[in-house]
Amino acid sequence: MPAESVFPQLEALLPHVQKPIQYVGGELNSTVKAWDECDVHWALMYPDAYEVGLPNQGVMILYEVLNEQAGVLAERTYSVWPDLEALMREHGVPQFTVDSHRPVKAFDVFGLSFSTELGYTNMLTALDLAGIPLESKDRTLDDPIVLAGGHAAFNPEPIADFIDCAVIGDGEQAVLEITEIIRAWKAEGRPGGREELLFRLAKTGGVYVPGFYDVEYLPDGRIGRVVPNKSGVPWRVSKHTVMDLDEWPYPKQPLVPLAETVHERMSVEIFRGCTRGCRFCQAGMITRPVRERSITGIGEMVDKGLKATGFEEVGLLSLSSADHSEIGDVAKGLADRYEDDKIGLSLPSTRVDAFNIDLANELTRNGRRSGLTFAPEGGSERIRKVINKMVSEDDLIRTVATAYGNGWRQVKLYFMCGLPTETDEDVLQIADMATRVIQKGREVSGSNDIRCTVSIGGFVPKPHTPFQWAPQLSAEETDVRLEKLRDKIRGDKKYGRSIGFRYHDGKPGIIEGLLSRGDRRIGGVIRAVYEDGGRFDGWREHFSYDRWMNCAEKALAPHGVDLDWYTTRERTYEEVLPWDHLDSGLDKDWLWEDWQDALDETEVEDCRWTPCFDCGVCPAMDTSIQIGPTGKKLLPLTVKK
Repeated sequence: MPAESVFPQLEALLPHVQKPIQYVGGELNSTVKAWDECDVHWALMYPDAYEVGLPNQGVMILYEVLNEQAGVLAERTYSVWPDLEALMREHGVPQFTVDSHRPVKAFDVFGLSFSTELGYTNMLTALDLAGIPLESKDRTLDDPIVLAGGHAAFNPEPIADFIDCAVIGDGEQAVLEITEIIRAWKAEGRPGGREELLFRLAKTGGVYVPGFYDVEYLPDGRIGRVVPNKSGVPWRVSKHTVMDLDEWPYPKQPLVPLAETVHERMSVEIFRGCTRGCRFCQAGMITRPVRERSITGIGEMVDKGLKATGFEEVGLLSLSSADHSEIGDVAKGLADRYEDDKIGLSLPSTRVDAFNIDLANELTRNGRRSGLTFAPEGGSERIRKVINKMVSEDDLIRTVATAYGNGWRQVKLYFMCGLPTETDEDVLQIADMATRVIQKGREVSGSNDIRCTVSIGGFVPKPHTPFQWAPQLSAEETDVRLEKLRDKIRGDKKYGRSIGFRYHDGKPGIIEGLLSRGDRRIGGVIRAVYEDGGRFDGWREHFSYDRWMNCAEKALAPHGVDLDWYTTRERTYEEVLPWDHLDSGLDKDWLWEDWQDALDETEVEDCRWTPCFDCGVCPAMDTSIQIGPTGKKLLPLTVKK
């Protein structure tokens, strides 16, 4: 039976909410398929507002990969703001997709992509609005399979009660494999119900079904072991890794938003993975190995994407885009090709030691010369050795001198506070570095009209990194440390007015830390926060630290653990971590050795250019580093008449 659109009921509510355009759908390059001509139906969600969710590359790629398949339908849904949520509850309108306004409950799969753990309460809101039971154990054959993905899914234990399964790693091939399993199960008449379908997914070894695993706890609250409770289920679940990105040139038809979004550009992922080895960086660790898209593959994607969208800016995305082996030729080739069209290029992530003025000039040739952003991460040379961010202060000063001397007037520096072994002095050296930047900028530019903005975020230890054992700095200590830094910057009469200072207080970071390294006992906290009104926790104006603290205290007390136990406590080598049964390819002993190297302030090179350091990924995942140079130039290059 076709799933009927709820738009007639929704339309009457839209005049009463803010930004109603975000719920209407019909974006350029969106896809609408006939329901009854498809046998597998996916609802894909980025659990945040439309303005944040629509530009998300992960969801956009899977949306297109699935809709290219005959007999498969994929539609998108996003979190609704509290004003519409209240009206939907009042008038009985369920969670809907924006493509055809079909009820999410009617789909076979409800797939959620989590790039941050602070989206968990939004997931519960969507489930409840959809009429899907919050906990997987209460769902029936008529409910969709609730599937989690994205970086946060590398530790799905805090939401184990609410999801049916999780996929870790790259999603392109995984969603197609899952689709075929669902199709076969439905064609057979859905034998064995939900449990049989989940078992078929689990026994592939690449889909984690929490319900098929039991967690045993020790008297002191630590995990004793995680063990399968069903025969045929693997002890460890492996991540998915897509090789040869040129074979996956998605999105080919990027979505063009109707309403204002956080990014309004056409984006191309120029490589995936990073082996710089920054010890705090989960994204770099879990996406290994490095796989570059070829220069010609990039050129073809940009050409097709611009024709399909009409965007005037191209973002060259990766974890460290200037590290692409042919980035200079990529930037020059694109700038040459689109010079007459005034297409701007942006490199959202640029390392201090990878920046050069030739690259910067190519990136700004057709666009505006905005500020440059660099991320030294640590204020002192010592702390940068701890985190393996091999950038010296002299490197930074040389780089900003080049920028200021070539016409830039604004530089933004990003740091973290609360890094392992950090002291007040390490953080206060951020002020000294900013002062040197302004001093050098004035010297080389001959002008006092320059700015340096210091932006600081709190460090959160993440699973599958060398810092997964590290204690987190408390919110109170973080705030005190940052206040000292603020006072030092403001107290500098000569340079202080040229230094902007932006920082987040330590409270959201503590909650993110609870969710990122939590186990199944955290599910009770998440549900309590949701039931108390928690929504959009990634937004400062909606986040309530007191709500999370109160709910954590009540929900964790029966288990004999508390919030500090999950956040500010250091773990030992022997401890079973909640995600140990999820295989990111990284050898746990290698991660531990790197943690010890951090404590010894020992740096490790990038394995792209040096012998292998035995992190374990390539042999464990049967993968390898894929980098250029290819020796080719950007093609096809058309001459305009």
